[in-house]
Amino acid sequence: AKLKDADALLIIHLSGHGGDAPVLSKLVDVGLPTALFSQPFSGHGWMYFPQWHKQGKKVILLPSSDWGELERVSGLLRAASWMKKTRILAIDGPHGTPAACSAEQVKRKLGTDVVTIPNAKLMAVFKGIDPKAAEAEAESYWISKAKEILEPKRQEIVDSARLYLATKELMIRENAQAVCSQACMGTPRGCLTFSKLNDLGYVGACEGDIDSTLTMLLFAYAFHVPGFISDPVIDTAKNAVVHFHCTSATKMDGPCGQRLPFRIRNQTDSRGGVAVEVENRVGQPVTCAKLVNLDTMLICPGKITETGRSPLACRTQFTQCVADARGLFLNWGADVIKGDVMTLLHRAVFYGDHAKAMQDLGDLMGFKVVREG
Repeated sequence: AKLKDADALLIIHLSGHGGDAPVLSKLVDVGLPTALFSQPFSGHGWMYFPQWHKQGKKVILLPSSDWGELERVSGLLRAASWMKKTRILAIDGPHGTPAACSAEQVKRKLGTDVVTIPNAKLMAVFKGIDPKAAEAEAESYWISKAKEILEPKRQEIVDSARLYLATKELMIRENAQAVCSQACMGTPRGCLTFSKLNDLGYVGACEGDIDSTLTMLLFAYAFHVPGFISDPVIDTAKNAVVHFHCTSATKMDGPCGQRLPFRIRNQTDSRGGVAVEVENRVGQPVTCAKLVNLDTMLICPGKITETGRSPLACRTQFTQCVADARGLFLNWGADVIKGDVMTLLHRAVFYGDHAKAMQDLGDLMGFKVVREG
């Protein structure tokens, strides 16, 4: 009864025998996201614990001598709680799989609020932003830090910084931790806005992609890393997937990390607006993922093998090696995604190999984890 207001449950099994299992089952059956740490020589009760996992309980089991597992799992336990305290602003509405586009289903499954905001409301805030503040923001965070500025004019960068300040102000007013926008290809473009939000540990997602927004929130809460929304292509000659898009965080290691080198460019296919070309770290382990329909996390780990500057792709580009590129090509979407090009195409890529930890998070929160390729 004392657990009724708890967010999660961490059990440390110190000692005991088989008779412990029925007692601990009463705690597990409360239904909270639960982790049980049981170091070797704690007794024979561990034989009964896997039954909870087989029964689909929201529990992860840690039969380990590494007490550092407690720190890792605490981040996973935190994620479900923080999702319940999260508010997403969907500018001109969410876009993606049917379940994720339903504010009612998102609230019921994850506890997260999705609020549709017309772009006109954001533009009204934009008009009220002091141009001098936008000038200072553009100079301090973008112009003075860029490795190179190619196509965009200074005023375009200032206008993009003004949109960031407006978006931040609207998020403060609405008590939001994330934003996705179907109006991001307007004037000014949203690329720099999303980049800085992700640098700061919030979530900014282009094209109204609500599935990627939820994915990025889960990774941010569990692992403190931002996601790079990608328009990927498969290259079987390199046994790889090539990721590219025109917006990216510059702090891919997380808000406390160093900024990666970046150039300020225009957006590739429209040849307009302001985009960011980030130089990602070769050799870096990454995880490509996407939560779809609120119930399945698609995942594909690998490493960055090279970066690129092809004129055929969006500005930020890098290649991720995979176990089986042909299998990934043939199994794209794992038969669980149905929808338009953006919904089927987009994936979010994160620094670090989080495949095992994401399986644990799926057990805690009640979603399946499926490897693509």
